[in-house]
This record gives sequence, structure tokens and C-alpha cells, in this order.
Amino acid sequence: MRTTLRKLFFSLVAALCLALPCSAQMERTASAAELSQDRSATTLPSSWRNIPIPPLHQFKPQDPRRIELPNGMVIFLQEDHELPVIDGTIRIRGGSREEPSGKVGMVAMYADVWRTGGTTSKTGDELDDFLESHAARVEASDSADSTFLSWSCLKESFDQVFPVVLDLLEHPEFRQDKIDLAKQQFFSVISRRNDDLDEILQRESTQLAYGRDNPYSRTAEYDTVAAVKREDLQRWHQQTIAPINMILGVTGDFDSALMEQRLRQAFGTLPRGELFSPAKITFRPPQPGTYFIEKSDVNQSAIAMVDLGTNRNNPDYYAIALMNELFGGGFSSRLFVNIRTKLGLAYSVGGGVGAAYDHPGISRFVMSTKSGTTIAGIQALRKEIDNLIQHGIKPEELKKAKDSILNSFIFQFDSKEKVLAERMRYEFYGLPADYLERYRAGIEKVTPADVDRVAREYIHPEKMAVLVVGNAKEFDKDLATFGKVTPIDITIPPGKPAR
Repeated sequence: MRTTLRKLFFSLVAALCLALPCSAQMERTASAAELSQDRSATTLPSSWRNIPIPPLHQFKPQDPRRIELPNGMVIFLQEDHELPVIDGTIRIRGGSREEPSGKVGMVAMYADVWRTGGTTSKTGDELDDFLESHAARVEASDSADSTFLSWSCLKESFDQVFPVVLDLLEHPEFRQDKIDLAKQQFFSVISRRNDDLDEILQRESTQLAYGRDNPYSRTAEYDTVAAVKREDLQRWHQQTIAPINMILGVTGDFDSALMEQRLRQAFGTLPRGELFSPAKITFRPPQPGTYFIEKSDVNQSAIAMVDLGTNRNNPDYYAIALMNELFGGGFSSRLFVNIRTKLGLAYSVGGGVGAAYDHPGISRFVMSTKSGTTIAGIQALRKEIDNLIQHGIKPEELKKAKDSILNSFIFQFDSKEKVLAERMRYEFYGLPADYLERYRAGIEKVTPADVDRVAREYIHPEKMAVLVVGNAKEFDKDLATFGKVTPIDITIPPGKPAR
């Protein structure tokens, strides 16, 4: 009986096994038919260029909250609860462009010693130990038109770290030993400033564009640094540190209402102070011609063609930005593709018309090439510039440049901290609060005719100063091929690196 049941069981299993392939085959046949139907319904594009690209979503970053105190100080608050951290930056009007011509380097030294010199109650070294124990930092820095005091700390340490910021604002000490140390560091930087080819090109081409005595191009020397005294740093602090001159931005893990109350207590009762008066600077175009700096210890040349640019308040700024992108802005730009990739005449090449916020930027086209192709490289660069001016651009070039700018635009503001920094910048330079949105709209409206027009209007090769830094013995031709050559002496003036 058991044997009979066993035979019956295996017979049923065998029958099922024979039946399964038929069912599976039917499923495979059905699936293949469905897949074939799907493929026939969807036609694959013949090229990646034909892949449809959906329109960009509307860009609307969260705007920080703006608060203006009765004493004129402006505060921006931007909550960000992703990490238990609170960061802050105070931007203060007044920078290196306002320092005396005989004391170039003073503002950079001020920013350094402001922090390292500590306060009347704690030395800079004691502040270092205190901040390190709280996993925090407080730093000072400078620029041409501003000085900055910033901090970063854990949320739980804010009540311990923020008083350090206030103490530095109200009771800086500028200790003499730290001033002496800062000077020695400055002297060391000055002594090495002619070591790097690109650094020489940047510094000297800026001086050609703006003029050697322009505050935006002045260079610190041994004597100008040595001339800075402790009283100069103290006087600068008194002139600039006032609520009317300060913009504060705070971002991080906090409650805006409580933070506003805390900041009002800290700054609201301070006297308004005097509004810092910016320097009145005259800008003149450079003297056109060919300039040369001999650097015999290199086997390559650094080249720059410079002229005065424009500023961001210019209605043509959007067309200029697109022209810069498609002509000299990246790996797909004309200069890179034609001079580096096709001709093999450059290690790097690029540039465009500069646009600063509150003064003319520098129009600068730069390239680096081996010594033996210096003249050929300059000729190729000039040819590309002439071709841009005379023949304009193609619509597909403009489309690619727009896509590049707009698609990368969001990554410049992909954090609340970046948005806050940009909003503070607009406040500082008096730009409208919706400048960010206007920028994207302005880029989208630019036409090929707009780019052709700004190329003719803002690029003037015949007015440019051409600077070459390199080893003349190895040039492919004499630099005098382009006319009179004016040598530039970059010998560091001797001084007395004394206290």
C-alpha cells in the first residue's frame, strides 16, 4: 500500500514538472511580447543631443530674516537645523583700499593681530586654549573694502563663545609681541613673492590695469610694513567698529526669536557711531603696449592681456557674463578648445571682462605656455579675440553657456550659509534684495546680438597692456615682434625689517 502511494506521488510530481516548462515558456513569450511592444512604442533618441531636457524648477531659496537695529546695525538670521552648530560673521566697512599709502599692509596686519593679540582680559594664546576646549573658532580677516570677525561653535557652546566675539569687538589689546610676529611673517611673504610665476603675473598685471599707485594694486614692502605701529591698529579699530558700519549674519541651529533677543541685548544699546567714508579712487585705463618681466629660471611663459572692465550695476553685466563663459570660462570655451586642445599652445588659457561690485573690474585674458611657443601663443590669443569681435557668436554657443551658468547656479547657493553670505553681500553694496532672482532672469533674456554687441563695446585689443613673464632666451621669436617692449623691474626694494 505504501509503495503504491509513493508511485502515485512521484507520478503527480512528474506531471507537474512536465507542465511547468510550458507555463514558464508562456510567461516568457508574453513578457517578450510586452517588451517588444514597449520598445516599439518608445523610440530611443539617435544622439544624446536629442534627449529632451525638462525645464528647470523655479529657484527660490529661503531668504534670511533681516533686522535693522535703531543704531543702524543690520542683522540677518538664517535658521538651519541640520547640524547643532551656530556660525556668525560680522562684516565691517573699511579695508586695505583705505589704508595710508606709506603703510600698505596695515589692514592685513590689523586683522591678524586683532585676533592673535587677544583682549584686555585674555591673551591671544589664552583665547586659543579656551576656544579649543569648546571645539570652536573665532577668526578675523580682511579684504579691499572690509574687515571680518567670524565664529563657529557648537550650539551648546554659544553662550561661552559669543562673549569672546563681543570682547574682541569692545576690548582688543593688539599686544606688541603679536605685532612683531605679524611683521616677521609679512617680511617672509615679501621675500618670497617673486618665486611663483603666476603670482608675479597676477600682481603685475593688476598694477598695469589699475596703475601702480591705485589702492587696489598697491603692494606691501618692507618699509611700509615696518612703519605700522600699534597706535595705527588701535586708531583703525576706533574708526571702523561702530554699529552703523557693521552687518551681522548668523546661521545655524537656533530659534530666530530667541537669537534676535540675544543680539539686541548685545548690540542694541551701542552708540551708532560715524559712518565710515570709503576712499575716492580714480581709475584710468592702462597704457597700451607690450611689457616684459625676465624670469630666467623657468621654461614656460605666463601671459596676460589687461584693460579696465566694468561693474555689476551695468545693465550689460548679464551679456558680459555669458560672453565670458562661452569665450574663456571653462573646458568647453573657445579659448580652451581652440588654443589648448586643437593647437596645443597652452597649459591653461581663459579670461573675460571683469565686473566688480562697486568699482571697475579688470578685463584679463591669460594663458601659460612653454617658452618656445610664447609668441605663437600670443598671436593665437589675439586671433581668437579678433574673431570674437568681428564675427560674433553662434546661437548654439550661447545656449550652451546659458545652460552652464543656470545649471550650475543652484550649486553656488545649495546651502543656507551660502544664501546668507550672498544676501549680506547685497546689503553691503546696496544691491536689491531680489538680486539673486534678477540674475537668473537677466541671464535667460540675453540674445546672441547682445553678446556680439558687448564683445565689440567692452573688448579693445588695441588698448590692452600685454604682459609676458618668462625666459626670453627660449622664446620662439623676439617679443619685439609686437612692437616696443617695456621691461618691468620686480626687484624687491630693500628695507629695514625692524620692529
